[in-house]
Amino acid sequence: MKPTKVAAAKIVKTDAEWRDTLTPEEYRILRQKGTERAFTGKYDHHFKDGTYICKACGTALFLSETKYNSGCGWPAFFKSIDGTVDETPDTSLGMVRIEITCKKCNGHLGHIFDDGPNPTGLRYCVNSASMDFVPAEKKPSAAK
Repeated sequence: MKPTKVAAAKIVKTDAEWRDTLTPEEYRILRQKGTERAFTGKYDHHFKDGTYICKACGTALFLSETKYNSGCGWPAFFKSIDGTVDETPDTSLGMVRIEITCKKCNGHLGHIFDDGPNPTGLRYCVNSASMDFVPAEKKPSAAK
């Protein structure tokens, strides 16, 4: 029998429930598709070994070995962990971009651009406030 992939259940909460679990800034970014100011996020120049997880639900999103200094002012990764990030066209603010969201909770993470380094040529430009960091010596916990 061939193994099948079982999709994790989506996390759905009311606005009030999200507001109870996130800070106002995290809520603005993750639930209202906000953006933190460039060069202000705590993970922009953070390069320790570990895993970056969704601040809203704890899903592992990016590995530290895929992070690089793009100079754009936000944490940048050239690859997400397979199956954890959704990509959606975004034409807000008079621009054409691709929004990235957490597949499990639909939290807004940032945008993806095609100006990244090899091997993918992609730049996942992510708001620090949308993530937590789990050092390599610890394992990411299950979803919140």
